[in-house]
Amino acid sequence: MRRPMTLTQKILAAHAIGLTRPWVQAGDVIRIRVDWTIASELAWNGMAKTWEALGKPPVYDRERFYLAIDHTVDPVTLANDARTQRLVQLSRDFAKESGIRHFYDANETILHTKFYRDLVQPGQVVLGADSHTSSHGGMGAFAIGLGGADITAAMVLGESWIEVPDAIAVDYVGELPFGIGGKDVILETLGQLGRNTVALERSVEYRGDAVRKWSTDVRFTIANMTAELGGLNGIFEPDEVVAEWLARRDSHKDEARYFRADEDAPYVERFRIDLSKLGPRIAKPFSPDNVFPVEECLGMELQGAFIGACTTTEEELVLAALVLERALEKGARPVPTRNRLVVPGDLSILAKLRDTGLLAVYEQAGFRIGPPGCSMCLGVASEKAGRGEHWITSQNRNFKNRMGEGSLAYLASAATVAASALELRVADPRPYLAEVDQDRYARILGRDERRPVEVRIDEPEIQVAEARAQGVAGAADGDGKVVRARVQRFGDSVDTDAIIPGEFCHLTDLQEIGSKCFHYVRPDFVRKAREENHTIVVAGEGWGSGSSREQAVWALKGAGVQCVIARSYAFIHKRNLVNEALPYLVVRDEAFYELAQEGEELEVDLASGTITHVSTARSFQAEPPAQVVKALAREGGLVPAIRRHGKQVFSVLSAG
Repeated sequence: MRRPMTLTQKILAAHAIGLTRPWVQAGDVIRIRVDWTIASELAWNGMAKTWEALGKPPVYDRERFYLAIDHTVDPVTLANDARTQRLVQLSRDFAKESGIRHFYDANETILHTKFYRDLVQPGQVVLGADSHTSSHGGMGAFAIGLGGADITAAMVLGESWIEVPDAIAVDYVGELPFGIGGKDVILETLGQLGRNTVALERSVEYRGDAVRKWSTDVRFTIANMTAELGGLNGIFEPDEVVAEWLARRDSHKDEARYFRADEDAPYVERFRIDLSKLGPRIAKPFSPDNVFPVEECLGMELQGAFIGACTTTEEELVLAALVLERALEKGARPVPTRNRLVVPGDLSILAKLRDTGLLAVYEQAGFRIGPPGCSMCLGVASEKAGRGEHWITSQNRNFKNRMGEGSLAYLASAATVAASALELRVADPRPYLAEVDQDRYARILGRDERRPVEVRIDEPEIQVAEARAQGVAGAADGDGKVVRARVQRFGDSVDTDAIIPGEFCHLTDLQEIGSKCFHYVRPDFVRKAREENHTIVVAGEGWGSGSSREQAVWALKGAGVQCVIARSYAFIHKRNLVNEALPYLVVRDEAFYELAQEGEELEVDLASGTITHVSTARSFQAEPPAQVVKALAREGGLVPAIRRHGKQVFSVLSAG
């Protein structure tokens, strides 16, 4: 007998190793088989450190590790920046040494673009060293971002562990007007639900009558920006639209599993969002949920316009070009500036834009054409926004300094960016969208010859094993440590871009990267930690949100931080804290946060989870961690655990 399961739970149950009952439920800690691991050159920089520490073991399946050079590269940076050259060569050397099949060199693709379009299949488990790995839930896969150590382990072992998440359902109703797409939908969702609130550490399952008409590109963008919601993963039920896309492929289409959530699936919350009157949306700095209708921003002066990044799909790039074409035909002309840039996500998309004449439209509209890569979205290569510059951009994050130090990013759809780009003032794209030839749009995207594909609904095949009681054999006893230090206090939703800016993520030496911790937002953080024993971080909700970069934990350790205490944590960052053996505690008691202000002295017993505010002698109790978290703490982190237990590491660590 089975219990009802969500879509995410069914995929996890189908991939679980050693289940003792024919279902999984929220809170279960399980071992899972992994179908794909994926990474960029910026992630591989840290992963290589882990791989070498493990003795450079062979890749579990050379057909199923995907590596793309995209985060730090453009032709100028690649030619002139020694740091970028080192990162690129490190990835090239590994690809050659390991013999992996799916290696994509600089400026060929964006990590998620080609993987989504050519490789991922419904029902698969994908772990990526990038927070926007959630993108692939648009195709009906369970896809999550994790830190580099987790991905390296899965790459060499073919498995990992996970705590089955709670799930929420977002039910969309109403038909989208033409030209209002995935970016507008997810910005509206962020505006209504909020960042790092109801979705934090949860699976987000996108449902409702509206979604069945959406393209795989629309679904990609929404799943991509589930990372901005704070969700562990975002996922759509795969259907005939997905099956038709797979049918176009020459390969990687025969393992698709079309699971469905049960009618009475255990969602902890459901949210209904009506899209029937949705128009263009803009997120103002410095949060993706700071969302407004475009009407409230009309005429705002801009210094630049960027169309690109992983969240900007082929569909959006085509539509933006058609908007520009209509604007030019109506007599609009671009004001002089170099601050217009379009970066298609893959060479195949670039070729289509060129062959259809749309690349020429971008050029006529004053856009420079960049080769595939993350480009301005990360602001670490040669393309950056200047201090104080306001850019409208189709990327997915608008945190402080995201596009360059002191920059301000306004998130919008590519169509809205295009409408605003010519005069460099925020504009509504709908007058131009109303004049776009929709039949031509469909032909360019190859949607004029769709053939319905029948879908067979699957149920997970679950192998139930006999229950066995196991302990963590011989784990090193790391309990008993007591930390006594002063507090550095933070608020809610502190992101990893703030902890360690992207431009320093090439660093691997702890002391060196530690010296850059909170470089822009709290310049005295490192001095206070190293010189004044302010080595306990106390924060609010959603500590460590945003990017999956494990360098954020390295920076904290390198700065001298001894433990972190917060109300809640972003899932990926929490895993990174565990993997790197930096203690973290979850405390909900409001009285604790009233006392634990900047500079206050605390005593933390890491074994018991007891925290004492020294001057008042008041004590507070942290929530107990999961078994596997305690086991990894005793081992000293993930790498020592793998060294000790080898291929059986997750069996040992997850044993109850």
